[in-house]
Parts: sequence; C-alpha cells; structure tokens
Amino acid sequence: MRRSPGEAGFTLIEVLVAVFITVVMFALGYKTITQASNSRESLKEKQARLLELQTSVRVLEQDFVQLAPRPVRQAIGDEPAQPALEGAAPGGPPPIVALTRGGWANPAGLQRPALQRVAYLLENGTLRREYWNVLDPTLASTTYRRDLMTHVKALTIRYLDQAHQWQTLWPATALRQEQVLRQRPLAVEITLDTEDWGKIVRVIEIPG
Repeated sequence: MRRSPGEAGFTLIEVLVAVFITVVMFALGYKTITQASNSRESLKEKQARLLELQTSVRVLEQDFVQLAPRPVRQAIGDEPAQPALEGAAPGGPPPIVALTRGGWANPAGLQRPALQRVAYLLENGTLRREYWNVLDPTLASTTYRRDLMTHVKALTIRYLDQAHQWQTLWPATALRQEQVLRQRPLAVEITLDTEDWGKIVRVIEIPG
C-alpha cells in the first residue's frame, strides 16, 4: 500500500509541541540541578561554620582550664603588672580577655617557657586568638595571630568569684596587690553571640 503525501512525516504543530515539551523538560532539569548545587554549597558553608564554632569553643576551654596564676609585666616596663587573668568590660577596647595558661606543648624543643600569654579579640565579626613566644612580651615581641571564627556578633565573659557571685570584670577589685594579680575565678561563663546559631553559652570550671 502506498501512503498519501498527507500521511508522511510530522506536521508543524506536532514538531512545535515536541520542541515545547523538550524545552520545558530541560528547564525543569536545569532548575533541579541548580537548586541541588546551591544546596550543596550552602551545606558545605554551614558545615565549615559549625567546625569553626566547635574549634573556637574547644580552644577557649583548653586555655581557661590551663589557667596559671602567674602575672606578667607590662610591655613598657615592670610596673604595673598585668593579672594572670584580665577581663575587659563588655564593649570595651580589645582585648576582651588576656590570660596566662600552662601546659603549652613543645614537641620541637624550642627555647621558650611552658607558660603562654594569650589574648582574645573581636574585630569586624572575627574572633581572633593572639599569643607570644615569651611570657612577658615587650613592644618588640612578635605577636602570633589565629582567626578562630567568623560571623561573631559579640563575645562576653563572666567570672564566678569566691563568694559565688558572677562578675563582669576580673580581677573583681582594682587593687594591684600580688595576691590579687594571682587570683583565679571558680568558673568562667563564655557567651558567643553568632549570626548562625544565636547565643552559645559555655561554663568552664577552673581547677583549684
């Protein structure tokens, strides 16, 4: 049997419908792939920020648990000395807190003490840890910096004194006596105000 010319091939309408369906399917597929890619990048970014948070809390805890009652000299001279732990008022000038910690590992056997002077600062939403290779740094001493966490709105610290009262400053007294400079709180409460998870509160007990 021979087919008439009208029965051969596809009509123009059929071709247009097929092209339209193909375009729609391609658009849907492209949108799905794009959403999956964006979701993957967003998940990776959130995982990276969560790792930053976990690392920051761990480093803070390690420093405060190893708090040593050893004051340090000011960078410009012997007096007045800085306390073993010195906390600044919330919203005050940096650093937020400076402390002397022990247990500084030295696997390379470098000529440096086992005690370490550490300070924490918050600048443009970045939590930074600073330290020195000498316990009593001078103006000529090299400052080593490590950015711990980004997207931080605030870092506040409170100190539990011997009367079991929370203080926003440490030492709680303005006296510069030797025993005051060596005082340690019973515990430290650290509050990290983050853009991603809100306020994270960690209470660290200071060994007696």
